Amino acid sequence: MPGSGTRPRGGRSTSPRTASCPATSSCTRTCSVLDVLRLVRAHNLLLAALGVLAGGWIALGALATPRVLWFASLAAVGFGAAGNALNDIWDRAGDRVNRPRGERPLAAGRLARGTADLCVVAGTLVGLAAAALVNGSAVLVGAAALVVMIAYSPVLKRRGLPGNVAVALVAGLPLLYGAIAVDRPAAGLVPWTLAAWLHLVREIVKDLDDQAGDAALGRRTLPLVLGARRAGVIAAVLAAAFVPLSLALPAQAHYGGAYFLIALFAQLAVLAVASRLFAGHTTRNSVLLKGAMLVGIVALVAGRVG
Repeated sequence: MPGSGTRPRGGRSTSPRTASCPATSSCTRTCSVLDVLRLVRAHNLLLAALGVLAGGWIALGALATPRVLWFASLAAVGFGAAGNALNDIWDRAGDRVNRPRGERPLAAGRLARGTADLCVVAGTLVGLAAAALVNGSAVLVGAAALVVMIAYSPVLKRRGLPGNVAVALVAGLPLLYGAIAVDRPAAGLVPWTLAAWLHLVREIVKDLDDQAGDAALGRRTLPLVLGARRAGVIAAVLAAAFVPLSLALPAQAHYGGAYFLIALFAQLAVLAVASRLFAGHTTRNSVLLKGAMLVGIVALVAGRVG
């Protein structure tokens, strides 16, 4: 309309829509990248990669990083990304109930299903390719772990404790995977056992947090089958049992004194979780257990290296 002032003397439009497009586009791209990182649980992938490196260091007894150890770390990241994305694909309905604040980008509608599918395919290919550069055992173990992750949400999560055990064995694998990468798998058995034990406790704790969504999907998780109180007591007993186990196994494997000193902090955190679960407190336990795992990994490395 003549005289409306929508076009300045230079002839270029300064309408709000046109002026804001570059900023909006940039924001959209940034948000999409962040949501992809949330989808694949980037922070957990970093921990998995560090776990593989730690497993190699424990097996070698030195802070050495041969090329195969880096490839094994990359394989763990690839397989983990595929598994996490696939888990969110299956869990969209449950996540809308359990995480209503939009913590899961796929359930919140911020990411397309096709993007998640691409992450699954890309992660699988990266995992298999990197594992093939390590050794045959790394390929077999990685592929087996991926099968468990694929079956978790549609099958294993409906099986209660057996499903928790299967997932815990896979979640604790990075430490064993590092030992496999440097051809010393036996050296990774103690770290794997301890990590898997803590992950088992954490899986039950997470099921306690996810009861509403799991019930809506008809899943038979431990809290829904036995009740929250009994499931909490089982998790508490397992947590308490971790302490003597984390003393006996490393002692039998001749870990150094540094392990027992540093591991004390992890053991205290696990005992705190056990106490909270016995008392019926189900919040914040998952965070405490993750912290205990990190301290435990440091303790295991310190007990072998040097």
